[in-house]
Amino acid sequence: MSVESVSVRSAETPETGQEAPPSPATPARVRRRPDWHAATVAAVRAESPTARRLVLDVPTWPGNDPGQHLDLRLTAEDGYQATRAYSVASAGDDPRVTLAVDRVDDGEVSPFLVDAIEVGDALEVHGPLGGWFVWRPSAESTRPVQLIAGGSGIVPLVAMVTAHAEADDPTPFRLLYAVRTPEDVFFRPELDAALAATAPLDVTVVYSRTAPADSTLPPGRLTKETLATAVLPPEDGALVYVCGSTPFVEQVLRWLGELGHDVADVRAERFGGS
Repeated sequence: MSVESVSVRSAETPETGQEAPPSPATPARVRRRPDWHAATVAAVRAESPTARRLVLDVPTWPGNDPGQHLDLRLTAEDGYQATRAYSVASAGDDPRVTLAVDRVDDGEVSPFLVDAIEVGDALEVHGPLGGWFVWRPSAESTRPVQLIAGGSGIVPLVAMVTAHAEADDPTPFRLLYAVRTPEDVFFRPELDAALAATAPLDVTVVYSRTAPADSTLPPGRLTKETLATAVLPPEDGALVYVCGSTPFVEQVLRWLGELGHDVADVRAERFGGS
């Protein structure tokens, strides 16, 4: 899935544009007002054959919840600006913000971020943004969570997985991750660390082209049958987060509905290339 992780907000946002008020049992969260911030590239590394991890130093960053996103703005020497939305792979109050960008060969922004940007380069970010596609650790609730990612759609979900592990949260977590090959798995160290933590987590990776020798599933595209066996059953009442390309998300949403999952419990985030 050679697309850039640019979030497209659509039907997953409530029609009112507002979040439901927290229940009395849910701790009130700190509201972080979005704003523009100066950022400096602190570290870069390959994430996959077509993707790069960027760690940004943002001194004025107010922090963000797991699953939120930001707008990233580049300014050329002639003053031309380009802005794209990216999910954030990190969470909490750390002023270092982690992104992962997948290259779109004919895109305007992603080739620069994947192939050319260097440590020390300056850019701007606007955020944190989004309050619907988030999960927050809470000792008050153990409602199970099902995460479903396609390709670089893992970016906001790994922030949830990491926050869940670091908080030693008792919520049952399950992740279904669809990728092409083992080399295309994003954030493998973070996923391995979360699996080694005491917080409950189950991970199933479906490889469409090439699977590792220890895989329990043969290579092949995600199917409705594979989805049914890998995700929590409808009767568990899980809160479901789905992130990936628009075709991937739409197909998964159809299958979930056909399998009996309550669509009111599903939050989806789509992305497209640029």
